[in-house]
Amino acid sequence: MVVDFDPVAFELFGLSVHWYGLMYLVGFVGAWWLGRLRARRPDSGWTAAQVDDLLFYAGLGVILGGRLGYVLFYNLGPFFDDPLMLFRIKEGGMSFHGGLLGVMLGLWLFSRKYHKRYFVTLDFVAPLVPLGLGAGRIGNFINGELWGKPTDLPWGMVFPLAGPEARHPNPLYEALLEGLVLFVILWWFSSRSRPQRAVSGVFALGYGVFRFAVEFVRTPDAHIGYLAWGWLTMGQLLSLPLILAGLFLLGLAYRRPSRRQQEI
Repeated sequence: MVVDFDPVAFELFGLSVHWYGLMYLVGFVGAWWLGRLRARRPDSGWTAAQVDDLLFYAGLGVILGGRLGYVLFYNLGPFFDDPLMLFRIKEGGMSFHGGLLGVMLGLWLFSRKYHKRYFVTLDFVAPLVPLGLGAGRIGNFINGELWGKPTDLPWGMVFPLAGPEARHPNPLYEALLEGLVLFVILWWFSSRSRPQRAVSGVFALGYGVFRFAVEFVRTPDAHIGYLAWGWLTMGQLLSLPLILAGLFLLGLAYRRPSRRQQEI
């Protein structure tokens, strides 16, 4: 199969509406709908109005953090040469890790406004995120970008921008693992009462492991290449803190109380 789709979904009043942008819309609408479902649970402690406001803060964090993270993590040199590239979003370039930091800041502001504990907010949001991640990777696939290494496996696909060789369809791998599989894990895990920080820990650990693994068959960004040992990519380097943070949060969530705490 040749990955050669038109990145423009349709024209509207002379404006080109791209599939990638539509995938962001799918992610936000899906997160809003799932958030409303979670808020209906008797013990949720959330209202529909809070979910609506939550999506505003998170959406702002995704867009601003994602763009800033892409520039700082992947295009710092060109940014110094041309700082205005930060605002040319139409040229493409978003980073999950930057978007995550932006969302975390947005959710901190939201938590302060509604006087909620920060990890109560993070645990509520975590199961809503994978749907958007999966949709974003489908957008990458339609754009014919983020391709993998050459392969002779039956499902190898040709990405014209990368040459005539069949390659691993990395965006589809990530859509499956970071989108569908991670969503199923988190939705099931959060369907029962869990200790605070546990759901956030599963999200961080799950995403970090999936992203780290998929990067082994992904072609690194040409202007960055491998960072070390002929295999370590920027995506893997940025995923390591997530893996460690996930383990740390799960450890905090399920740690046994000390004898003194038990006596008290």
